[in-house]
Amino acid sequence: MDTTNAEIQAPVITLSEAALKEVKRLINVQGITEGGLRLGVEGGGCSGLSYTINFDEKISQHDQVHDFDGVKVIVDAKSAIYLQGTQLDFQKDLMGGNFKFVNPNADKTCGCGESFSA
Repeated sequence: MDTTNAEIQAPVITLSEAALKEVKRLINVQGITEGGLRLGVEGGGCSGLSYTINFDEKISQHDQVHDFDGVKVIVDAKSAIYLQGTQLDFQKDLMGGNFKFVNPNADKTCGCGESFSA
């Protein structure tokens, strides 16, 4: 059996229904037609690692791309290690709303929820 990159992989990250709805809304508002939502991790923040989230038109051969009801979610190989099993959620409040990473790999998170250590 051929075990190349074409092999189907389980998603590194999942999106809650609320997050999927908000991402679709943002794609529509911004008129995005190429690429997808890039989720990642980088060094920094008060706990050592910070989450990144943005739209990206570029997909490299080392990225994992998963489709959620027509929304492409892109995760680079290095970030995938830290995001495995994570769910992206969206929570609305009186001040608007924000995306929240629910990460089972995070040993410690900061008060703002935007950085963690593993």
